[in-house]
Amino acid sequence: MKNNKKPKVTLIGAGPGDPDLITVKGVNALKNAKVVLYDALVNRDLLSYVSVTAKKIFVGKRKGIHSFSQEEIHKLMLENAFEYGNVVRLKGGDPFIFGRGGEEIDYLTSFGIETEIISGISSSMAVPASAGIALTKRGVSESFWVITGTTSDNKLSKDIYLAAQSTATVVILMGMSKLAKIVPIFKKYGKGDIPTAIIQNGTTSNEKIGIGTINSIQEVVEQKKLSSPAIIIVGEVVKESVKLRSFYEEFTYLPA
Repeated sequence: MKNNKKPKVTLIGAGPGDPDLITVKGVNALKNAKVVLYDALVNRDLLSYVSVTAKKIFVGKRKGIHSFSQEEIHKLMLENAFEYGNVVRLKGGDPFIFGRGGEEIDYLTSFGIETEIISGISSSMAVPASAGIALTKRGVSESFWVITGTTSDNKLSKDIYLAAQSTATVVILMGMSKLAKIVPIFKKYGKGDIPTAIIQNGTTSNEKIGIGTINSIQEVVEQKKLSSPAIIIVGEVVKESVKLRSFYEEFTYLPA
C-alpha cells in the first residue's frame, strides 16, 4: 500500500561500531522510518529500533563485494521515498566523512526529494579515543589530518605525502590495503621512529589493536593478523595514551 506522505530521505550516521554511539536524534528517526537502507559497517543491533512493519534493505559495500552499486542505491532511495514517504539511509560513521553522503544528497535533491542529515560520530575520532589516543594534545600535536588511504579510483591519496611532512597526527581510513605504500612515504620524510597504531573494529567487542612505529608496524600487522576495517594512526600522541602505555614500556623501538 502506497503512502501519500511527501517523500523524504534521512541520512543517518550510525557511528563507529558501538551501537550506543548513535545519536538520540538518529534513534528517533529510525523509529519513524518506513524503509531503512543500511550499510555493511552498521551495527545490526541498531535495526532493533526499526518498526517490525518497516522494510529493511541491506545495501552494504565492502572491498571487492558490492550487494548494490552506488547507482542502484540511489535508485532504491528514490523509489522507496516515492512509494513509502519516509526513508532512512543508515551509514557507518558519519555519512559526510568518506561516506558518499554528499553524492546521495545531490542525487535526491535533483529529483526534488526532501532530505535531512543527522550526523554521526566519525570513526576517525571515536576509534582513536576508544584506545585513549587524543588526536591533539598540548605540547605534542596541534592538529590532525584525516585522509582516505584509497581514493575513488583505487589509488593512494596524494595528501599522504603532504601529511607525512607535517607534525600533525595523521589518521588514515581505508588504508590497510595500501600499508606497504604508506610506510615508505613516512620513512622518506624521516618518520621511521614515529609511534603508529592500527585499530581494527574499533569501539566494538572484537576490537584489535596493534602498535609500534612506522618501521615496525607492518611486522605488527602480520603478527596480530590485523585487517580491514581498521584505522591507522601515526603520531607522537599514540604513545601518550594511558591505555597503550604498557606497550611502550614493554618494547623499545629502534630504527629499522
